[in-house]
Parts: sequence; C-alpha cells; structure tokens
Amino acid sequence: MSRQNIFSNVKGDLSSGLVVFLIAVPLCLGIALASGAPLFSGMIAGIIGGLVVGSLSGAQLSVSGPAAGLTAVVLSAITKFGVFDVFLMAVVIGGVFQLGFGLLKAGTVANYFPSNVIKGMLTAIGIIIIMKQLPHAFGYDADSEGDFTFIQVDGHNSISALLSTINHIHLGATIVCVISVLIILYWNKIPKVGVIPAPLVAVITAVVLNAIFIAIGSKLAIAPSHLVSLPVPESFGDFIGQFTTPDFSAITNKEVWIVGATIAIVASVETLLNVEATDKLDPLKRHTPPNRELQAQGIGNIISGMIGGLPITSVIVRSSANINAGGRTKLATITHGVLLLVCAALIPTILNKIPLATLAAVLLVTGYKLCKISIFKEMFKNGKYQWVPFVVTVVAIVFTDLLIGISLCMAVSVIAILRGNMRSSYYFRKEKYHNGDSIKLELAQEVSFLNKASILLTLDHMPENTTVVIDASNTTYIDFDVLESIREFKDVKAAQKNINVVLTGFKNEYKIQNSENIPADYQANISSGHVHTISTGNHEQLLKELQLN
Repeated sequence: MSRQNIFSNVKGDLSSGLVVFLIAVPLCLGIALASGAPLFSGMIAGIIGGLVVGSLSGAQLSVSGPAAGLTAVVLSAITKFGVFDVFLMAVVIGGVFQLGFGLLKAGTVANYFPSNVIKGMLTAIGIIIIMKQLPHAFGYDADSEGDFTFIQVDGHNSISALLSTINHIHLGATIVCVISVLIILYWNKIPKVGVIPAPLVAVITAVVLNAIFIAIGSKLAIAPSHLVSLPVPESFGDFIGQFTTPDFSAITNKEVWIVGATIAIVASVETLLNVEATDKLDPLKRHTPPNRELQAQGIGNIISGMIGGLPITSVIVRSSANINAGGRTKLATITHGVLLLVCAALIPTILNKIPLATLAAVLLVTGYKLCKISIFKEMFKNGKYQWVPFVVTVVAIVFTDLLIGISLCMAVSVIAILRGNMRSSYYFRKEKYHNGDSIKLELAQEVSFLNKASILLTLDHMPENTTVVIDASNTTYIDFDVLESIREFKDVKAAQKNINVVLTGFKNEYKIQNSENIPADYQANISSGHVHTISTGNHEQLLKELQLN
C-alpha cells in the first residue's frame, strides 16, 4: 500500500474515522474538564489534531488531539495566569518551539527509545484503559473521561475508584456495556452486515435501548450525567463564539514563555513516544518521520492556540483504536477531525444521547488487545535484559503517569546497557607461555572508564606465582584511567604477588610499553589454549576457572 495514497482503503478508513470520532468526543471533553479549561477547547484541539496535524503529518495511523499527559501542566498554568487567553499565548509559543525542534532535526531522539520500553508503554496504556473504563462501564462516572493518571483529580486513585464502583453499579449502564461488547466482538461474524462498523452498531443500539428505558419509565434508564455532554450552542453565532484568540500582549510575560517551553518539551516527548508505539502496532510496519511529525504538531499547536484550543499531541488511545477499527491511512484521522467539527456545530444534541457505558465498551476491547497475556510471555522469553525494563515500564506508568513512568524505565534501560557494557570489556583464557601456563586477558575493541572497576577487580583476583598476558591487539580505544590501572598493576601489585605481567598490542599513543622478548612460540601455542568466557564481575567463578589444570 502506498504511503501517499490516502484513498487506497476508503471503506476501512471512513469506518475507522467514525469509531475514533465517537471515542474522541468524551475524551476531548474530559481532558478539558480535568485541565480546568472551557469544554469546547478540548473539541477545538481534537478538530485541529484531525484536520491540520492529520494532513501535515507523515504518520499514517497516529491520531492527535488533547492529551491526558498535559492536564497537570495546563491546569497549573491556567490557575497561575487566571485568564484562559493568556494561557493560549503559551500554547502558541509552545507550537513555535515544536516547529523549531522539527526543523533542527531534534526528532531523531526517537531512535534512542528501546523497543522493550515502547512495548511496556503500550501494555501499560492497555491496563490503564481497562482500569479507567470499568467504572464507566458500570455507570460510575465520578472520574472524568480523559483522566489517565493513577492519582485522580477527585482524590481517588485508579484502584480505589474500581473498589468504589461496587457500591455505585447502575444496572442499565451495565446492560448497555455488556451488549455493546458482544456486538463489537461478534457483529462482523454475521454474514452480509460487516459493512456497518461494529462500534457504530453498538452506539446506535445503546442510544435506542436507553430511549426505550426512558419511554417506559424504567429504573434502567441512564441519567444525563452518564451520557456524553457536548456543549450545545443555541445558534451558529453561539458556536462561532466558542472560539477565542490569545492575549498577544502576554508575549512579553516571562512566565508565558516558560509554560510554552514546558508544553513544547512535554508534548514533543509524548508525541515521539506515541508515534513510535503506533508504528509498532501498524500492520504494514511503516515508519513515521519524527522531524516531520514535530513540525506538524508545532503547526497544529500554533493554530489550536490561535483559536482557543488546548495543546495537542499524538494520542496512543485514539491511535490504537484507529488501528483496531481497520484504519490504514491518514484518511481515518482526517475523517475523525471532520466529524468532530460538523457534529459539534450541527448535531450536538444527538451526540449527547450516547451513554458513556457504550464508549467504555469500545475502549475496553481496545485496552485488552494492548495488554494480552501473550505479550508478557513474549517479553519473558527474550531474557531479563528485555523483560526487566518492560515490567518496570508497565508498573511505573500504571502507578504514576506516562512521562514519569517512561523516565523511570529509561533509567533502568540505561543501567542495563551499562551493565552489559561492563560485562564485555575482555575475555580471558589459559594458555601455554614459555613452557608454563599463563592467563591471557584479551581486551575488547573499546574499553571505557565504565570497565575500570571490573578490570581492576579481576586483576586483583589473579593467583600468585603466575604469568598474566594483557593483550590489546584488537583494541582501538582504551580509557586513560584503565591504562593507569594496568600500569599500577604491572609496576606495583603484580610484584607483590610474584606475578609476571606481559603487555602486548598496546599502541604507541597509549604511552605504555609493550613487554619485550615474548617467546616466538607464544602465538603458535595460543590455539591450543582452553578458552573461558566469563561474565565480568563473577569473580568466584573466575577464580575457579583460573585454577583449572
């Protein structure tokens, strides 16, 4: 499928765009509510994310809009400024910064995100979706849609909110959710009806079912507080009046620039992470140009701030829903933006009849696909250097938020890389040397200061009355501190233990003298030596190996 041909999957993309639109409406409103911003500002951000970013981005499946990861930043800034239009100036500045990041090729930082961290992020998002949507599935909507942090705005956390749901189960909402899940899972298996998107069938069924409950006066009727609550303008003029412009005089305010820079950094990191994750979910395995993505996001935030919208990032919840619903090109993202604009202007009262429980059903299925047990099994098969950062990522994101969790797991990944680097600084072997046994340490191609402690510890454990050959023939770089340690071992410590140290292969620029008069038969005897590759730092095993006959 061509990357440029957005009309190659029209049926699937239009269907997927409709599904993402249905999910986006309560999320846009919920994030605006959690951010302390006007509700319609969330819709503006969703519209711009679909139309502007969707058109300019090189991503085929990523969906952009207001993001839960920025709610704390937005809430703090609006509270500090006291006026929403001053905050909008910060959004515009943040967009300018992001555009600059893209032009300066800063998006290449995405290449340094480990795959186990990205998979951990996707799995964690799946778990969070399930935890956050279960209360809505049972008709308990105390926490607003779009709140994906562990500590909620209402003072509860994700676990306590789940426990509280037990005391607030609404039977009508529960029935609607169960029926919706069954429709989503089995609708496409019915012959000749698969042309209609299963989530759309679920939503229409839920609206009709609730209308019946209301008509017969049943206690199963779902109250308006548990339905979508899109602002309803009385006229087209009122609709236009919901758009607003920033206070341009605030451009001289230092605090506005600080908030703008904060928005740019947080939004850029979150976007790059989400785009990387979306690419991994892409059935066609396409790659999104990160610098072009930052430029598109920057332009989107400039426009969003100019007309009264919240900051925009790529959003993994909507992106994964887009993929699950059959989206394959950016037409799906653009379609969802068009629907947000048209429906917010023309039919908000119809949208406000949709129960949150049926939208929860759509998200529950999406969440399950992100965190299936098979993913955990796959990561555990890949060894501890893969599953440890993966598990840390999942736990950290679930119990904090996206950015804190990613920061922790990146730190764990760096530690794992450093530890692996320390374990590959040299190999050792027992060999024949001048009619006797010797121990040869063959240094790796690069030996950095990170290897100093390991090499020192190994040299300190060398047995007395032996010959130690340190070979740097294949080494292109040795850190100065390591060279100093080798000199000290040769000149001081080795003499104390009656160890004969032979240095070979050290280049002149290292300013360390190679040993002279190395027997001619030494190299010939190397091939007969018994080779032992030992994990650096396991010195008990090292001593045992060195004592082998």
